[in-house]
Amino acid sequence: MKKITNLLLKNGYSIVKLKKVRTGHFICKVLVNEINGKFILDTGASHTCIGLEYEKYFCLLSESSDELAASASDENIKTKQSSENFFEIGSIKKKQNFVLISLQTVNSALSKQKVKPVHGIIGSDFLEKTKAVIDYEKKILFLKL
Repeated sequence: MKKITNLLLKNGYSIVKLKKVRTGHFICKVLVNEINGKFILDTGASHTCIGLEYEKYFCLLSESSDELAASASDENIKTKQSSENFFEIGSIKKKQNFVLISLQTVNSALSKQKVKPVHGIIGSDFLEKTKAVIDYEKKILFLKL
């Protein structure tokens, strides 16, 4: 695995350390508009999301959306959109659009396992743009712009 790490670093990837919590999810620290946050890494989520309840916390400018988000529980969720926000994870700094959804169900499930709430979800839109590679064993996310 050391060879793969060296190859990725040599090719311009940066490292983001992940923390695995009791639920089996990986969580990482991010900055949104220069404000600290904790996000779940979710390769099954199509969009990077922030909880509606954290809209003011991250100083997001948002607008209502007619789109409904579908969750794994098959529940349709009302959304908002927020564009052109500053997003930093590891050494990657970029403008990012977010879908705002309620994270009450997610954070309730985490709470039942004594895991602190998260502010958002890193989805496949961001992971694809940054050519993400995940080392599950070492709990490392490799990203490249």
